[in-house]
Amino acid sequence: IVLRLRLSFFVLLYLPNRSIFIFRLFLGIPFSRSILSSSLSRLHSLPSQSPSCFPPFSIAAICCSNASETAPFPTPTSQPAMPGLSSSRLKSMDFYRKIPRDLTEASLSGAGLSIVAALAMVFLFGMELSNYLAVNTSTSVIVDNSSDGEFLRIEFNISFPALSCEFAAVDVSDVLGTNRLNITKTVRKFSIDHDLRPTGAEFHSGSTMHLIKHDEYVGEHEGESSVILNARNFDVFSKQFPILVVNFYAPWCYWSNRLKPSWEKAAKTMAERYDPETDGRIILAKVDCTEEGELCRRDEHGHHEHESYYGDRDTDTLVQTMETLVAPIPALHHKLDNSTQSIKRPAPSTGGCRVEGYVRVKKVPGNLIISARSGSHSFDTSLMNMSHVVSHLSFGLKFAPKALVDAKRLMPYIGRSHDRLNGRAFVNQRDVGANVTIEHYLQVVKTEVVSRRGSRDHTIIEEYEYTAHSSLAESVDIPVAKFHFELSPMQVLITELPKSFSHFITNVCAIIGGIFTVAGILDSLLHNTIRLVKKVELGKNF
Repeated sequence: IVLRLRLSFFVLLYLPNRSIFIFRLFLGIPFSRSILSSSLSRLHSLPSQSPSCFPPFSIAAICCSNASETAPFPTPTSQPAMPGLSSSRLKSMDFYRKIPRDLTEASLSGAGLSIVAALAMVFLFGMELSNYLAVNTSTSVIVDNSSDGEFLRIEFNISFPALSCEFAAVDVSDVLGTNRLNITKTVRKFSIDHDLRPTGAEFHSGSTMHLIKHDEYVGEHEGESSVILNARNFDVFSKQFPILVVNFYAPWCYWSNRLKPSWEKAAKTMAERYDPETDGRIILAKVDCTEEGELCRRDEHGHHEHESYYGDRDTDTLVQTMETLVAPIPALHHKLDNSTQSIKRPAPSTGGCRVEGYVRVKKVPGNLIISARSGSHSFDTSLMNMSHVVSHLSFGLKFAPKALVDAKRLMPYIGRSHDRLNGRAFVNQRDVGANVTIEHYLQVVKTEVVSRRGSRDHTIIEEYEYTAHSSLAESVDIPVAKFHFELSPMQVLITELPKSFSHFITNVCAIIGGIFTVAGILDSLLHNTIRLVKKVELGKNF
């Protein structure tokens, strides 16, 4: 009767070379009852008093009673039928059969290879993970199809250590004939010193918006100390005195009447300190605009050479201001009554200026020019210095807040040319009288970053990068700082390529399995080589 044994046991066979082999019978191997009985009887018939033949050993066996030996084996029909797939059939599908730890042998060479293999797995896994998390892009050049309109925004922050904010002007022009002079709506100016440190609040040209201070007088003031000017003697006095301070007033004006007492007192004080006959540096005068209308309107047509005063109008402030104007001019002790001196008061020295803001220009070649301009001064071009430091100069709009995260992630991959002039200083080191203009030639190219993450493509970043070439050139006109920009008709398109997670998992499995297999092969070769060497040393055949 053929039975299917469901237990594991060992069979010992005695062979002629006095060796013992142990065969394990696995589940599901069919045996007949006669073969099993003969095997067990042979096992018991082996001599037990032969230590030379059988070394001590232990046998795991199945003990059966006499009753069990005489009892018939149960037939398969006596066991309850197992519904569906049995556990034994399911276990037979196991690819990873377990070997008892007692049947394995460890070695130092295997331990060393295991450590090296583990480190290699960790290192290669980290490299694969870093490659998966990194941004992979492709770059192409296409025709500019930007949808941000025909205008381009230019943002700038430039410091001029030797240019006063009173004269600094920002102009824009292009090849289509557009000329915008002295832009003030989107431009701010701050006074700085020669070390670029701020020295005050924002500079505002024109009248100030604070409450102007006046003297408080009760009753009539004493006398008139200021000189009365008209159209006949105005030019004579303006040429005769380096500093001519004039009050253009109207008798019916409330504010002119409030200024009159302080003005006359200040004129008297300055005449006592700086005698017009002997000193000849300053004189205070006045013009009645109701009688000298043409003279007062001369300012409207630009036929003038003066600067305006917007400070407080009390006596002390007026006198202090006049003292400041007189200080840079030496006294004229030998001044004649009818002499015409060509001495002119220099412009007030107020340090430098930081010009910042933005302008909108057309997307055609053009110029951004920063220069000195004044309707009331003439400039000595040989003494002008347009040295400057560029803190910021960029084209296009700023990043939207929602795009900042992607911008930080992708910024290392799109270049660093969107603000190439940042922090660079351009200093005029030539001799006085060179009349130097500092020019910058900017080639602007639009860069667009498109991401393919998600169901459709979407633009993450749109920015303008540029290259800059700067030079110092002598000019016949007034020195300026000139930024000539020219936009390219092409644009750079950077596409972010997505990475497959399944590809990442496949590579990780290949790394781990490959290293494990290669390490096993190396360990087997090393182990067999060591055994072979030991056999050779012992003189055994192999």
